[in-house]
Amino acid sequence: MIPAMPATATTARQASVTALRFGRVAAMGALTVLILFCGVWGSWGTAQHVMLTKGREAGTVRVTRCAGDVCTGPFTPTSQGARARARVELGQSVAVRRGRTYDVVLKPGTADAVRSGPAGVLYAWVPFGGALLLASVVVAGGMRLSRAGWVLAGAGIALLTAAFVTL
Repeated sequence: MIPAMPATATTARQASVTALRFGRVAAMGALTVLILFCGVWGSWGTAQHVMLTKGREAGTVRVTRCAGDVCTGPFTPTSQGARARARVELGQSVAVRRGRTYDVVLKPGTADAVRSGPAGVLYAWVPFGGALLLASVVVAGGMRLSRAGWVLAGAGIALLTAAFVTL
């Protein structure tokens, strides 16, 4: 240290660097939590019907027609209290094909069907898998926690890959 420089200037500089570092980590942590929350929020709209099936109408749909982004077909119930329907709608994804039969759960009070079983659960959580990948970049780059970033990225890749394989 230079003799003419007072010790308080160095201490003040160290304090400001520490405060800026804490602010960056806090801001990036809040952004990470927001990204993950939005991923869960986006997934939960479908996942709740697939995962919490008690009291819901479960059955199968034989897809007879696909137009646009919706496939339709007759619903055959497999659970007690469910009734057969001539037409229900199943959102068309890459894995829905005309002429095939899928296990589904109906959303309460509607004719909208959601795929059930392992494929349906994993497909419902795909938005969360994307959020994990995005959050991994924020954690690794913004918070400079590369190992935690790799863990988040690995979890996101595993979820997306499992959903792709099961569909």
